[in-house]
Amino acid sequence: MQQTLRRAGGSLVMTIPKPFVEQNGLHEGSQVDLLLEGARMTISAPRVRRYKLDELLAEMPDEMPRVEGWDTMQPAGKEAL
Repeated sequence: MQQTLRRAGGSLVMTIPKPFVEQNGLHEGSQVDLLLEGARMTISAPRVRRYKLDELLAEMPDEMPRVEGWDTMQPAGKEAL
């Protein structure tokens, strides 16, 4: 795929194809990684960590803290009762 460079102020810019943006969940303000190797530049979207249930459970304390009276508290948001 070829892109045309455009001038923006003192810099040259190019657009990122929409399929790449959508595939990687990018948006304005997202950061990407650039790897420069001679005449080659590679753009990579940061990897999103995928958690596994057993990893999350291993981080849980042996005993969960209790909040007395939680079942009689008033809703604080849009909880479904």
